[in-house]
Amino acid sequence: MNQTLSPAQLAAYFDRIGYSGPQQATSETLHALHRLHPQVIPFENLDALRGRTPRLDLASVFAKLVSARRGGYCYEHNLLFRAVLDTLGFGTTGLAARVMWNSAACNSPVALPPRTHMILLVETPNETWLADVGFGSMTLTAPLLFDTGREQATPHEPFRLDLIERGDFLLQVKLGDTWKPIYRFDLEPQFPADYAMANHYVSTYPESIFVNHLIVARVMPGERQTLLDTTLTQRGNTASTRESKRELASAEELRGVLQNTFGLVLADSDSDTRSETLAGGLDAVLERIVQLSTSSTSAPS
Repeated sequence: MNQTLSPAQLAAYFDRIGYSGPQQATSETLHALHRLHPQVIPFENLDALRGRTPRLDLASVFAKLVSARRGGYCYEHNLLFRAVLDTLGFGTTGLAARVMWNSAACNSPVALPPRTHMILLVETPNETWLADVGFGSMTLTAPLLFDTGREQATPHEPFRLDLIERGDFLLQVKLGDTWKPIYRFDLEPQFPADYAMANHYVSTYPESIFVNHLIVARVMPGERQTLLDTTLTQRGNTASTRESKRELASAEELRGVLQNTFGLVLADSDSDTRSETLAGGLDAVLERIVQLSTSSTSAPS
């Protein structure tokens, strides 16, 4: 049985993302919520960087992303979004995807990565949609009609769903004139135990990107903002828009960007123990990220 929000929780979520529109389970409502959610609630992996596996029960996810005004990664974003949709009467199915973004493994069965990304299949009265508000630097800003082989516009880049071998589907994004793979998936429904296992893996595996690198992302009207370790990137959503990068040189600078650029509410200090705030080792983590980036930059090639 899918989880739903109480009326008070639903109202708090709408207030968090700035939504005041209709609450019927229509494609228009789905599009509006899907556009607003990633603009306000950032993607971030600060818990995993601090050695904490994020909790995936709905109460904890709601407390973190809504009440404490934090962000999270795919499981947290899409579990919350799914609960919102289920509360409004949409039909939803949780799926799992293999991440191909910046990978050469798309067509190599031997090198295929595990299913570590959560996505949603959403039903409206006459249509089926792919929804995903938690993919970091390439998060969808609109649901995609589950129709393969054609380019679909979003408020940001165009996307396309392709049917590939063994009944898998491939999501691709068009950057300039080039289509780039994001992830591949099938239609096998996933259950809480599946996400719990994947969540444990990505937050504890020594080689996991979420354990080793700071990753924060937010979409804004007309642009994307991404922080990878100490590199802040701002990129517009047209091929002619220039990408700008800025290197952050200190933990204090990183903290300022997390607060002011990405809108995260941070604990005042590591001694702050308020529930779901970024207390307990945050400053040490940011110092470590700066030191590792500095070492990497200064190392001989």
